Amino acid sequence: MPSNFLFRRNFLMSAAVFAGVAALPMPVLALSEAQARSLIDQLVADINRVIASGKSENAMIRDFEKIFIKYADVPIMARYALGSDARGATSEQMRAFTAAFTGYISRKYGKRFREFIGASIEVKSARKIKSGYEIRSTANLRGEAPFEVTFLVSDKSGKLKFFNMFIEGVNMLLTERTEIGAMLDRRKGNINELTADLKRAG
Repeated sequence: MPSNFLFRRNFLMSAAVFAGVAALPMPVLALSEAQARSLIDQLVADINRVIASGKSENAMIRDFEKIFIKYADVPIMARYALGSDARGATSEQMRAFTAAFTGYISRKYGKRFREFIGASIEVKSARKIKSGYEIRSTANLRGEAPFEVTFLVSDKSGKLKFFNMFIEGVNMLLTERTEIGAMLDRRKGNINELTADLKRAG
């Protein structure tokens, strides 16, 4: 896989983390385009502030985790990342996995924040889709050609959150689902072992 693709993929996962859930039934309540766009405007502003903060790596990771929890529909994303095994998990197992998933994503991609000093993301457009709203933005990196980042926003959980993200058409949460699925296979389907290992991974 070309190095610039990996760079772009990791940047946006760091930036928002942030994605196959589009296929899930997610009815829109009273969500408007303005609300969806405002959410991503705020998300992008927070991301850009962290990138430009000059903080230490550990401090950036903590900030990234706060951003992820604030703006992402974490339970939906964690359930999708776990795949079909989520259906057989207990409520306690899902709570533990979701917490571990949050920390894992934050560490895995937050560590790369320091590489993106001088980068920024700019919201460009919004349009209604079946599952909510699609918000398109452009990522501008120093020394790299700009590329498109698309966020999907819904209020299915009762709060306005983004639940999916695509980088140049690549579904990022689907990538995580594949990787976590492989980790679970190596543990012979043991969700508790996977959760324990996720707490240390990333």
